[in-house]
Amino acid sequence: MTEENQPNPSAAEPPVSSTPRPQATPPAETTPDRPSYPGRLPIGEEMDSSKWTLPPPKTIGVGLLVFVVLGIVMFLLVGRAKPVAAGTIDHLAIASPADNQVLVAINVTFSNILPEKPIWLRSASARLTKSNGEQLSDTAASFVDFERYFQAFPALKEGAIEPLRPDIKLMPGEKASGMIVVSFPVDKQTFDQRKNLAVVLDLYDQLPVTIGGK
Repeated sequence: MTEENQPNPSAAEPPVSSTPRPQATPPAETTPDRPSYPGRLPIGEEMDSSKWTLPPPKTIGVGLLVFVVLGIVMFLLVGRAKPVAAGTIDHLAIASPADNQVLVAINVTFSNILPEKPIWLRSASARLTKSNGEQLSDTAASFVDFERYFQAFPALKEGAIEPLRPDIKLMPGEKASGMIVVSFPVDKQTFDQRKNLAVVLDLYDQLPVTIGGK
């Protein structure tokens, strides 16, 4: 075989193109329960992320502040207590059974100032305000013990009137007077230098009524 009849290797192979082949675009990644839709927010992000369901924190704060202010205004307008009774402290009698204790008999008068409803007395107490502003309270002693107090401390009997009994009922415009006996852990000098002495009447179905000025 001569050189002219031998096959040419270069002629058997096709020429290589210099133009790059286009790359195939991979399909969008999907899952069985969360398919991908162009132009839509994925369901997982829509339901799982609070940024898509809650307003900005500043808006929440303003809303809460408005709610609190409206609640306070409604309480002041609707829950404002109307006075139901008025009264006076008429007389005091004092005994000092110990160096740091005083017994006080207080005569008090009060009246029902409601136009249509009766009031009932549940109990009574007294509140002492010392010269330094400290307050002390005591519930009135049972009226069944009054005679025993009078025998032990005759000074308490000065100016004594009928006890102020629980469950007194006053119709509109009616008034009642009575005496209570209370005790405070102070000496007589401290009591005499007090800033104020008040009687607090606890009423059924009404707010307490404070009678002061002694």
